[in-house]
Amino acid sequence: MRWTLKSQPEKEKVVQLAKELQVDNTIASILCQRNIDTFDKAKKFFRPSLEDIHNPFLMKDMDVAVNRIEAAISNNENILIYGDYDVDGTTAVSLVSSYLKTITPNIATYIPDRYDEGYGVSYTGIDFAQDNDFSLIIALDCGIKAIDKVAYANEKNIDFIICDHHKPGDEIPDAIAVLNPKRVDCSYPFDELCGCGVGFKLIQALGSKRNQTIEDLLPYLDLVATAIAADIVPMNGENRVLAYFGLQVINQNPRNGIKAIIHQIKKKELTITDVVFIIAPRINAAGRMKHGNYAVELLTEMEFDAAVDFAAAIEIFNADRKDLDKKITDEALIQIIDNNEEQRFTTVVYDENWHKGVIGIVASRLIEKYYRPTLVFTKSGDKLAASARSVKGFDVYNALKDCEEFIEQFGGHKYAAGLTLLSENYENFKNKFEEVVSKTIDKELLIPEIAIDAEVELTEITPKFFRIIQQMAPFGPQNMRPVFKSTCIRDNGYGKKVGKEQTHLKLNVFQGDNKQTFGAIGFNLGEKMEFVQDEFDIVYALDENEWNGYKSIQFVLKDLK
Repeated sequence: MRWTLKSQPEKEKVVQLAKELQVDNTIASILCQRNIDTFDKAKKFFRPSLEDIHNPFLMKDMDVAVNRIEAAISNNENILIYGDYDVDGTTAVSLVSSYLKTITPNIATYIPDRYDEGYGVSYTGIDFAQDNDFSLIIALDCGIKAIDKVAYANEKNIDFIICDHHKPGDEIPDAIAVLNPKRVDCSYPFDELCGCGVGFKLIQALGSKRNQTIEDLLPYLDLVATAIAADIVPMNGENRVLAYFGLQVINQNPRNGIKAIIHQIKKKELTITDVVFIIAPRINAAGRMKHGNYAVELLTEMEFDAAVDFAAAIEIFNADRKDLDKKITDEALIQIIDNNEEQRFTTVVYDENWHKGVIGIVASRLIEKYYRPTLVFTKSGDKLAASARSVKGFDVYNALKDCEEFIEQFGGHKYAAGLTLLSENYENFKNKFEEVVSKTIDKELLIPEIAIDAEVELTEITPKFFRIIQQMAPFGPQNMRPVFKSTCIRDNGYGKKVGKEQTHLKLNVFQGDNKQTFGAIGFNLGEKMEFVQDEFDIVYALDENEWNGYKSIQFVLKDLK
C-alpha cells in the first residue's frame, strides 16, 4: 500500500478558519482540503438546507419534458416508465412511477431483462410499448446512447423522454427531451447527479406546476439517497443535500420496501455506509439473480406485510448472489494463474457459463487481489458481455474508447463501464486493452493508495473532535471519511487475530507516555500481527463502537507498518 499524505492547505487559511469555527487546526485543515475554507461554506456544509436544491428548470429540456408529460396526462395517454435493472435504475423507476401514479392511473413500469435484452433501452421494450398502446416512454438511468432505439420508437409514433447521467456521445438521441446534466449544452449547476437524482429533478419540476414544494417531495428522498450511495457518485454539492435528507427519511419514515429490508437486519440507525452495504446489495440482487421488477415491486409496495414477503424473497436472491460471486471469483483467479497473467497491466477473464448478474462484483473482487483495470466477460446471447472496473486515478472509459474497433457497444463512467463484443474479437480486444493500458497508465496507480488527510497525535482524538468528524457525514467520493496517520504506536499486549479464519486484527493501542487506549479493528490485516510486538505506525478512520450499551471511539485500521 502507498501511504500518501494529501497536500496541506495554506497555514493562514487554516488558522483563520479554525478561529472562525472554534475548532482545532486539524479539523480546519481537513475542511480546507475539501474546499470548505470560509465560514459560509462551512455553514452550508455542516447544515445542509433544502434551499440549496437547485431549480429543476435550469436543466436543458426540462420545460419540454414537463409540457409533454402534462399533455400526456391531459390526453389520458399511457406512459411507460423504463429503467435499468441496477439500484440507480430501479429506484429511479420506483420514484417517477409512484409520483406519477398520484396524478394519473395510466402508468406502467418496465425493467429490461438483464439476459435477454441487456443494458439500456431495448427494441423488445419499445415493441412492448407499441403492443400495449404506450405513446410516451420515460427512460431513467439509460438512453443517452440509444440513438437507433429512439429512432425506432419515433417510427412507431412513440415519444421518448430520456433522464440519464452517463457521458453522452457525440450525438444525442432524437427524443422529445433529453435530461442529462453532463450534456455539453446543459448549464445546470451540478453535473454529478445519479440517474435517480435526474428522475427526482423531473418530479420536482412536475410538482412545482402543482404548487408542491420541496418539502412535499421529501418522502421520495429515501430512494434518491439509496441511489446516490449505490452509484458511488460524488458526495458533495446537491448530492450531499439530497443524501443528507434522504438518510433522515430512511431512518425516520422510509417507504415500506426499505422498512422491510431494515426490519430484517434489526439495526436502529443506518449510515450511508449501511445503505451501501445493506440496502443497495439487496435491491441489486433482484436484478442480478432474477429480475429487476422484483426490486420495483418491493420499492413501490403500499402494504407493509406484502413488502416483508418481497424482502424475504430478495434476501434469498442476495444469499445466492454471495455464493455465486465467491465461486466465480475463485474460478477467475485460477484462470489468471493458469494463463500466466499475474504480471500483466490488466485483468481480462472470460467463461461462457459465468452468471451475468455478478460479473461486476467479481471484477471488483479481482481488483482486491490484482490491483489493475479489470474486465470480466461472459456469454450473453450471441455476443460476449463484460463489466469493467478500474483503479483510482485511471479512466477505464477512455481506455475502452481506444479499443472501439473491437467493441460492439459500450457505456459507463471513469471507474465502471459495460460493453459487448463478438466472440471472435475477444482475443484481439484483450490484447489491445492490455496495450492501451500499459502505455497510458501511470505505473504508480497500480499500487493501492491510502490518501491520508492528516497526521495526528492520539491526544487530539477527543469526544469533541470525533463528534465534528461525524458531522461531516454523509461520506462518499469527494467527501470521504477522514483518514489519519499516527506514529510510534504500541499495543497494550492484548492484541490478537480474530474472525472465523483469523483474518482480522483486534488491538488496544496507545502512544508514548499517555496510557489512554483506543480499541482498533483491522479487517483483513491479520497477517500483520507480527508488526505489533514493537512500535508501529498506523493509518485509520474513526468510528463508533457500541458494546453492552456503552459507546466508545474505535479506530478502523487501513494499514500498519
